[in-house]
Amino acid sequence: MQNTNTKKSCCVPREWPCAQSRWKTGRSQQMREGGTSQRVGEPLQQTKLQTVWAIPHSGCQSLPLVSMFLCSLPRVAGSSSRSFLRRPLPLPHRAAMAVSVQLQPSPDSLFDQPLRVRVSGLAPLQQVTMKAWLRDEKEQLFRSSALYLADARGHLDLAHSPALGGHYTGTQPMGLVWSLSPHTPFTRLVKRDVASSPLSLHIEVFDGHWSLEQLPHQPLATSTNQRWFMKKGVSRIPVRDGRVRGTLFIPPGNGPFPGVITVNEIQGGLPESRASLLANHGFTTLALAYWRYEDLPEDVINFDLGYFKEAVNFLKQHPKVKGPGIGAMGISKGADLVLSMASFLPDVLAAVVINGCTTSAIFGLCFNNKLVSAGLGYTISRVQIADSGVADIFELVNEVNKDCMMPIENAEGTILFVVGEDDKNWNSRFFAAEAIKRLKEHGKDNFEILSYPGAGHFLDPPFFPFCYASYHMVVGMPARWGGNAKDHSSAQEDLWPKVQEFLQKVLNQ
Repeated sequence: MQNTNTKKSCCVPREWPCAQSRWKTGRSQQMREGGTSQRVGEPLQQTKLQTVWAIPHSGCQSLPLVSMFLCSLPRVAGSSSRSFLRRPLPLPHRAAMAVSVQLQPSPDSLFDQPLRVRVSGLAPLQQVTMKAWLRDEKEQLFRSSALYLADARGHLDLAHSPALGGHYTGTQPMGLVWSLSPHTPFTRLVKRDVASSPLSLHIEVFDGHWSLEQLPHQPLATSTNQRWFMKKGVSRIPVRDGRVRGTLFIPPGNGPFPGVITVNEIQGGLPESRASLLANHGFTTLALAYWRYEDLPEDVINFDLGYFKEAVNFLKQHPKVKGPGIGAMGISKGADLVLSMASFLPDVLAAVVINGCTTSAIFGLCFNNKLVSAGLGYTISRVQIADSGVADIFELVNEVNKDCMMPIENAEGTILFVVGEDDKNWNSRFFAAEAIKRLKEHGKDNFEILSYPGAGHFLDPPFFPFCYASYHMVVGMPARWGGNAKDHSSAQEDLWPKVQEFLQKVLNQ
């Protein structure tokens, strides 16, 4: 048996539970949002912490953080280290300072700006649940939560501390934001008013580990981050020029700046979030409406590429646009429209095609009174509907006839293809491969490609929550968009600066 008087470290028995793992008691009360009755302190799950705590000594090669707390306790006179450690320890007292949530760089930030979340004033190794929530402009609730453990000093930093469970796991500094889930199923977060109001993101910390529905009524601390879509000095100007309808965003400064048109998916109206966020980074942007907005046609069989040519000319001639040409960025249906613009309009020098088709999808396309594409058809009978009521539309569209592909070999500008490899709206990976194959067959190398495994259809600017499924206008029900939350969100964060770099490089040549 080892001599207890030696100077080797003594260890707490593995069965000794962490003080913070105790069950809490209390009377039942109504939960904050779930509306269910739950006894205060009943955790979602209780896990015994199998931890060995070591007293540091001369020659010790490792120093667990918990040992610093143990060493700070008074030693019983005349007792050995081992006999002391077998005495029951008092429960760690909460720090005298109040629990607080700190948000950096400031409580106000741009939506695409990372946010650092820290918590101080906790007890050493305290189990906590972090929660985030916001409401959109229609008062739809989005929320997320994750389980954490404070360090030995009672601090928590989401940039370094791993989540142990909840909506995500591992070290995810922005996990609380990109994992926000709609309380009403199949709701996608969309920001319409980008100028006058931010999205108010509430960050809360709760004692103990809980599911989202079991959280106590009162958090230990809370803080609010106002996430804006326009920085100070950016101008927002409604555009009503000839047939062109949209919104112009101009960065602060004398300019001129590179000009970019943004064309969104076919949902009608005028989404401005992508254009406004891009303007914050030094681009004069035109968010272009093309369907079901103000006096634009609602019942469309063929879109007129001449309308998009008018928009290109409007932006190109603006005094705050650098020229000689402009860029265009589109997603989903907007992506095939941007690909058409690059193919037929020589002033489009940079095209960003995000999860697009190689022909005109759903609707036909005309230019100069001639039919360019009859439109990629679809077969409703191929749609599969899950028990949840979500449609699988991956096989919806028909096969693309090569004779109907856009003549992208005529493009004078450079095309950036962006692919979510798990896109379930349609086979974006195949479409991009076919487009690149066609360019190569014509001896063209004016393209780049970014492909993201695990990413779905709606690759938005960073930190927009992952959308599993939402309403699809063609099938008239929620449709699955593909991807998983972690990989899709990582793709959004990686893509955004690369798109800006591509546009700057091409348009500043």
